[in-house]
Amino acid sequence: MSPIISPSELKNLPTESLVILDARVGKDVYQNYLHKHIKGARYIDLDKDLAEIGEDAAFGGRHPLPAIGKFAETLSNLGIPEDAHVVVYDDKNGSNAAARAWWMLKSFGFENVQVLDGGFQNAEKEGLELSSGEEVFEKAGLIKKESWDLPTSTLEVVENELANRSSTVIDVRDAYRYKGESEPIDLVAGHIPGAMNIPFSENLDENGNFLNPEILKEKYSKLLEDKPENLIIHCGSGVTACHTILALNYAGLKIPNLYVGSWSEWSRREGKEIAKEV
Repeated sequence: MSPIISPSELKNLPTESLVILDARVGKDVYQNYLHKHIKGARYIDLDKDLAEIGEDAAFGGRHPLPAIGKFAETLSNLGIPEDAHVVVYDDKNGSNAAARAWWMLKSFGFENVQVLDGGFQNAEKEGLELSSGEEVFEKAGLIKKESWDLPTSTLEVVENELANRSSTVIDVRDAYRYKGESEPIDLVAGHIPGAMNIPFSENLDENGNFLNPEILKEKYSKLLEDKPENLIIHCGSGVTACHTILALNYAGLKIPNLYVGSWSEWSRREGKEIAKEV
């Protein structure tokens, strides 16, 4: 199953096992969800459901993964059984919480998980049926899971891999943040020394849809030519990094490691070197 689904494909899916998740973020987001969302969609919260935010971002970053048992409870509360076909959307072309939700569901063991291409705006444009207010659904049984299936890397692993030149570390933030020109979210501007910059926005075309899988495969194969095959992907806090992981999977390439703590952890950790290109 492709990890990307178009609005027209979603419109024609059988509804028997389908669960749609609204993963939009931002100010008054839940009120926006109540005002208007894809019919049947259930709201999932980045900060509460897709992360377990700690007291100090220097250890885990701004959006650490929740304990897997806690995520199992979230899935139960959202009425998501283990045989569900889940489609997730946000309003940032999948670059925000939708891709993070996709990664977590895949890592939890779900096989049928897709991100809506172009997000909520595209769904509305293509005439998908919308609704308002709360959605009514039953809780699902609790799924037992011991650990995440997809690979992750810690700060220490990233540091060692770069020192040994045994992994390629990709920073998917915008170029101005990578270069250290300015930093709108974290405390310090710059990047991890040795990391290369491939902004996640380059996974999309001029309309905000994912590039064709063949184009993505050719693009990344060329960019990573002569680089170590083992990939570690990071961003600001382990969220938009999942957009590039999604793009690589869509291109038919191996799912790489996610450095969850990302720049928000590295830049706050005492003694870590910071590189700039300004």
